[in-house]
Amino acid sequence: MSEHNHVVDKDGDIEPGKVGAAISRIEPSERDRILRNFEEFKGYLHRRVRMAESIGMSEEQMAIIAQKVADYLSSHEEPRNNEELLLQELWKAGTEEERHALAHMLLRLAQGAWAH
Repeated sequence: MSEHNHVVDKDGDIEPGKVGAAISRIEPSERDRILRNFEEFKGYLHRRVRMAESIGMSEEQMAIIAQKVADYLSSHEEPRNNEELLLQELWKAGTEEERHALAHMLLRLAQGAWAH
């Protein structure tokens, strides 16, 4: 996949505007597998956070991307379990500042998750 398809370029600069396109390129069956089970979702996030940490992304950079991902999921995906429904409802009820704080909390949750 060429560099223009990624959210982070070779210099480590993030392009949050590319999040929706990056998510939409995930095969629907793979997206369903990830989102169907909350433990699987946390494991997926854990692996992505570890990858971001390995290239030197800061927590703030990851939170910006997490916020864009949550915006996309809230608008384009139906919750597949009770945990996702709760997250979606919290996301929709929150202010921009509260959503950013929730993105940081989701990162910490993912950092503590173990890969499956």
